[in-house]
Amino acid sequence: MNAGDVIFQLIMFLFIFGMFFVVFFVVRSLITKQQQPNKSDDIEQKLDRIIEILEQDKK
Repeated sequence: MNAGDVIFQLIMFLFIFGMFFVVFFVVRSLITKQQQPNKSDDIEQKLDRIIEILEQDKK
């Protein structure tokens, strides 16, 4: 086997390995983006509760 053949096989292996990583991170980021609105809703509910408590204290 030539040194060029070995280098070509390594480059192709790294390319295929890299494609799996790209797909993995894209899917992970899409899943994370779908879960973020839930966090926003939780924070919004907590802030609403704090505002209600502060309004009650003013009265």
